[in-house]
Amino acid sequence: MKKIITLTLAVLIGSSLLASNAKLFGENLSKNQEATEIGIKFFQGTWSEALALAKEEKKVIFLDAYAAWCGPCKMMTANTFTDEAVGKYFNEHFINYKMDMEKHADGPRLSTKYALRAYPTLYFVGSDENLVHQSLGYMKPAELIVVGEAAVAKTK
Repeated sequence: MKKIITLTLAVLIGSSLLASNAKLFGENLSKNQEATEIGIKFFQGTWSEALALAKEEKKVIFLDAYAAWCGPCKMMTANTFTDEAVGKYFNEHFINYKMDMEKHADGPRLSTKYALRAYPTLYFVGSDENLVHQSLGYMKPAELIVVGEAAVAKTK
């Protein structure tokens, strides 16, 4: 009986230690990932919250209108949005927002409002939801920065 109780206590204590170490390891991993992340930082709140933030910060929203099945969209996410120069420019000048136009609650409404024709479409939208600028299709990092600069120029 003593062996069973001792074994049970050992298992419980060991499980607790492993769980706390796993939690600490996960927290450290998250912090390291944040520290090494480069590229565009996309806003994680709702579309309404992004609009409010854009108004508060007096910035335009960069809206990446994509679909989960879209190959060029995936390529932009992997190759263009992760570029350091793109991130620096877009994080400074825009509230960045990714929206799966087929799955997001606001996707169908905005697809109609902005006459979405293909993926990816890159919209630059004011805090009043008025379209400032748009571009269509896959872009390399330097090309995207030029498009971003054109959008900023239209707001001045």
